[in-house]
Amino acid sequence: MSVEVRLPTLLRPHVGGNSSLEVEGNTVGQVIDQMVSIYPDLEGQIITPNGDLHKFINIYLNDDDIRYLDKLDTKLNAGDTISILPAVAGGL
Repeated sequence: MSVEVRLPTLLRPHVGGNSSLEVEGNTVGQVIDQMVSIYPDLEGQIITPNGDLHKFINIYLNDDDIRYLDKLDTKLNAGDTISILPAVAGGL
């Protein structure tokens, strides 16, 4: 199934400048794997070498953080939107 993946400005140079992509996959992890196979420059930008989500990257399925779902094994439905966002830290 195809889902929309929205990308932050930081990752756009790795995907030909696109702000979003239509990608096939049944889970969030499959979608990311598919994106890396199409755009090899994404290798290591979202997932660590040992297969974990980078701690400074947040991925949302619709409005839910996948860390509180099934992480990369989170199942997808038709019409879902994945948003990849850099983590923001700060404070006083």
